Amino acid sequence: MAEKGILAFSGGLDTSVVVKYLQEEHGLDVVTVTVDVGQNDDKRAIAAKAKSLGVKRHYSIDARSEFVTDYVFPAIKANALYQGKYCLATALARPLIAQKVLEVARKENVSALAHGCTGKGNDQVRFDLALRSGSDLPIIAPIREKNLDRAAELEFARERGIKIETVAKRYSIDQNLWGRAIEGGDIEDPYTEPPDSAFAWVSTRDMPDSPAYVEISFERGVPTRIDGRRMGPRRIIEHLNERAGRAGVGIVDHIEDRTVGIKSREVYETPAAACLIEAHADLEKMVHTGRTGRFKRAVDEEWAYLAYAGLWQDPLRKCLDAFIEASQEPVTGTVRLRLHKGSLRVVGRKSGNSLYDQRRSTYGTGSTFDQRMASGFVEIWGMQLTEANKLQEARAEKS
Repeated sequence: MAEKGILAFSGGLDTSVVVKYLQEEHGLDVVTVTVDVGQNDDKRAIAAKAKSLGVKRHYSIDARSEFVTDYVFPAIKANALYQGKYCLATALARPLIAQKVLEVARKENVSALAHGCTGKGNDQVRFDLALRSGSDLPIIAPIREKNLDRAAELEFARERGIKIETVAKRYSIDQNLWGRAIEGGDIEDPYTEPPDSAFAWVSTRDMPDSPAYVEISFERGVPTRIDGRRMGPRRIIEHLNERAGRAGVGIVDHIEDRTVGIKSREVYETPAAACLIEAHADLEKMVHTGRTGRFKRAVDEEWAYLAYAGLWQDPLRKCLDAFIEASQEPVTGTVRLRLHKGSLRVVGRKSGNSLYDQRRSTYGTGSTFDQRMASGFVEIWGMQLTEANKLQEARAEKS
């Protein structure tokens, strides 16, 4: 009986080619696993594709709810945006997919793990490290190991009768509940504007003339209600993707530093992420002290980097999670957003834990803040810098 290899399988060109490489070059029986994190793919078609390729067993796992509660919600609490832009949709999904693959690998008693990642992207790092953190089995990555490009893969598929979509895809798309990544084709030219046809979630035309308003309520950092109506975790994401996308909100277009050192032009659609992270970060400003906020911004940046760089299993993330979770104790309240023709703006916020006191802050009559107290404070606050400047001037005069 042949030994078995296991592969995270999407049914696309890369993973279809990998199945045949595992069978032909490694003599492995192949087990495939498809993990649903909101790709909106046809599960039956993927299972049929696996069967047509001769895999011994195919697993289809629905992990959408787990993805939201265990990966997306922690990212919201961390206001996670890599390089201030990317909401980490693909990066967050990879460790979850790897975890599910490992669970099946143990059940099937496989002798090798495999993936269809290239040697240029971030996913190879994310999959390799996640798989190695949970297993000592060898990892086979044929696309990377054989330095295959798309033309070589297509020729390989043609020679073995692997059916590939006859209509060439203009772009490479990776999608889940938290975001949609668009790469390749003409937008590899960083000066080329992505056409309207590249987008599926965000309207770039026919947006409503009137602004839309949405209220997002949080409980200890977790979104729980939209416009006062309680919704389940997945439904909140789906609702905001639709609603904000209709208003043209959520397109990100930037130059990104990949983990492997390559700069890449990345285009994302992230309507729900844009709304939830903006609202959450704003609410934190109302309920955190300035020192807490300043320190947490540094923690958030490091958390986003770890997730992006495939370091999800690094012990540091658990340490950061502990601080972030503690910081969410007061993050309960409601934030009001204005969505209009691609723009997103916070226009209101309220919380029972607010540190904002209008009576103290007002410039009008009736302020409870005694301005005379500030005189001594300002003198003490700037004492060292004023003395340093005096000494600097004195040294300059002597020279």
